Amino acid sequence: MRFWFVLLALVSFAADAQSATVRLKDVTTVRGVRPNQLLGYGLVTGLKGTGDTLRNSPFTEQSIRSMLERLGVNIRDAGARTKNVAAVMVTAELPPFAKAGGRIDVTVTSLGDATSLSGGVLLSTPLYAGDNQIYAVGQGSVAVSGFSSQGASESLTHGVPTAGRVADGAMIERSAPGELRNARSLKLELRNPDFSTAVRVSDAINQYSRNRFGVALAQEEDLRTVSVEVPERMSPGRFLSEIGELLVEPDVPARVVIDERTGTIVIGKDVRISTVAVTHGNLTVRVTETPQVSQPLPFSDGQTVVTSETSVNAEQEPGLLSIVKGADLHTLVNGLNRMGLKPPGIIAILQAMKSTGALQAELIVQ
Repeated sequence: MRFWFVLLALVSFAADAQSATVRLKDVTTVRGVRPNQLLGYGLVTGLKGTGDTLRNSPFTEQSIRSMLERLGVNIRDAGARTKNVAAVMVTAELPPFAKAGGRIDVTVTSLGDATSLSGGVLLSTPLYAGDNQIYAVGQGSVAVSGFSSQGASESLTHGVPTAGRVADGAMIERSAPGELRNARSLKLELRNPDFSTAVRVSDAINQYSRNRFGVALAQEEDLRTVSVEVPERMSPGRFLSEIGELLVEPDVPARVVIDERTGTIVIGKDVRISTVAVTHGNLTVRVTETPQVSQPLPFSDGQTVVTSETSVNAEQEPGLLSIVKGADLHTLVNGLNRMGLKPPGIIAILQAMKSTGALQAELIVQ
């Protein structure tokens, strides 16, 4: 099995570069300002014989009958055999503060045994939110990136032809819940919760507010939340726009993430390793079976017999005892690279270091 090793090192060189700072709006979100998931069930028509088989998808036939009855067409006693219709699930995301009359994209996925939605048109489909209220109605031509082609003895499929997208395919019928205009107190939530980052965000906002308004407006509540008061005679939107451009340096926890399937190792910049001696050697055992044919002597009335010759070979690579001490990430990476290990070996060593207590970081194995 071949492993590809990717070592992503977030190394900070204080003498060569400044500390990494990001905008406050890139590391925080405003509590209550969030999108809402919409879901609906509908029909896609106009398919070129790639729709649902009505015998295998009874819900599609029921939907066709219900739709036609609403349009004044009665086919209850007729046996529908069309394959140009597919039952689909329609999903969309309602942005925060979305107003009635706006448009959003929708995603369409097949629910039955349709082979492709290419060339289909999504019929008018109500989209519901978690409160069981209709917030949008989707309709339009379905754009499918994948395709499927089949012949007598071979088939070719590229991408997923049973899923598509309708750009601006849903009209918003009900405004998204939530109002920010009259809010005088805001809660900023960190995308990566951390006490140090929360304090730095609070300090950055207070430094700005003291210079402009003469008063501190922010207070950290916990590792996730920073409470901010909106100044008088200023709208919450303008205030968030101004503090969103403030620069902060988020704190990154000491963490090592290992993906054993791909051999990927990610080491945070604050990871430290206490002085430890490490040796690693690989043992390979190879068993070879060689078939042999035993022929009887002429005129002996014997039988030809197939036998097997087994060869066992064991090889062990020499393991050198090395001392690894990670005063910083750059030293740690160089020490592991000098040992000439492959990804499985480095993963095994990091796990053993964590067991002995020498790895001063959180170890996450995926």
